[in-house]
Amino acid sequence: MMIRTALLIITLLYLSACTRTDEVQTLGGSAQGTTWHVTVWQPGGVNTDALKTKIDAEFERLDKALSNYRSDSMIEQFNQNKTTIAITVSEEIVSLVQAAQLVSEASHGCYDLTIKPLFDLWGFKGDTLTPPTTKQLAEVRQHIGFERLAIPSDEALQKTVPKLRVDLSSIAQGYSVGRIAAVVEAAGISNYLVEIGGELQTRGRKPDGSAWRIGLEKPLPGGRAVQKTIAINQDSPTAIMTSGTYRHYFDDQGKRFSHVLDARTGKPIVHNTVSVTVIHDNPTQADAWSTALLCLGAKDGLAIAQQNHIAALFISEDGDQLGEMPTDAWQALKEKNIEVH
Repeated sequence: MMIRTALLIITLLYLSACTRTDEVQTLGGSAQGTTWHVTVWQPGGVNTDALKTKIDAEFERLDKALSNYRSDSMIEQFNQNKTTIAITVSEEIVSLVQAAQLVSEASHGCYDLTIKPLFDLWGFKGDTLTPPTTKQLAEVRQHIGFERLAIPSDEALQKTVPKLRVDLSSIAQGYSVGRIAAVVEAAGISNYLVEIGGELQTRGRKPDGSAWRIGLEKPLPGGRAVQKTIAINQDSPTAIMTSGTYRHYFDDQGKRFSHVLDARTGKPIVHNTVSVTVIHDNPTQADAWSTALLCLGAKDGLAIAQQNHIAALFISEDGDQLGEMPTDAWQALKEKNIEVH
C-alpha cells in the first residue's frame, strides 16, 4: 500500500484465553500478499471445508477486481488505460473510491489513493531509497490527486490526466475483512474473528461466553511486547485496524525516511506519531481512517478524528518514551462494552 506502508501490528490473543478451544475452529491461508485467519464457532459445529472453499473463492474474486499487483485486475486495467474518457469499472470499485475520497477530504488531502507514482519515485517499492530531485517531484505530482479523478457514474471512473493511477491498497484490505466476514455470516455463523494481515473484525463471543481479546503490539522496531489489550464484549460486528510507521522505513545519510507519504507535499511524513489504531463498526472506514490519521499525525489528526467522532488511539515517540493520545470516542468505548487495558 502506498500511504499506509507499515505492517499492521495487531497480535491475536483469542486462543490462549479460550477455555473451550475444542469448539473453536481456525482456518487460514495466504492472500493479498499476506496471511489470513478465520476463527469460528457455532453450536452444532461448522463445516470448515465448505466454509474455506467459499472464503477462497471470495479472495479470488476480490483479487481480480481490486489488486494492484495483478496486471489483469479491473483496477489495474483502469490504471493502464491512458485516456481521459470515462472507463467502466464496477460499482464496488467506485464505492471504495468514494469512501476514500471522503476521508481524503477530511484529512485535507494528506491521504490520497492516487499517490502510488510518488511511492515508486522515492524507491520504496525496492530496497534502495532514491530521494527525488525537486524537478522530479514536481513532475510526478502533476499526475496525482483526487481532484484529477472524476466519478461520472456508479460504475465508471474518469481521469483528467492520462497518467493518473488509483491504488486501493490502503482501503481494500479493510474492505476485504468485511467481505470475508460477510461470507462467514452467510454460512450462518455469528461468532467469529476474521483477520487479514493483522486487520480484523469480530462478532459475538467465545464458546464460554467471554469476550474476544486482541493485543496491540508496542510500536517499536523489532519488538513484540503488547502495548494494549482490547476485550470486545459485544455481539455486533467490530473492526480494529492499526497503521504504523515503525516496521517500514529507510535510513539514508543519517536521516530516517518513513514509507508513509503526505500527498500534499509528496514527501515522507516528519511527525513523531508511530501508530494509530481505529475501532469502528465498518472495517472499510476503519482502514481508511487509520491510514489518514497516521499520515496526519497526532498533532493535526487528533482534532480531525474528534470532529468525525472516530475512536482512535495515537501513539507517538518522544525520545525513548511512547505517549498515547486517545480521542473522546476511544475513551467512550467502554459504553459499547469494549474495554481497553
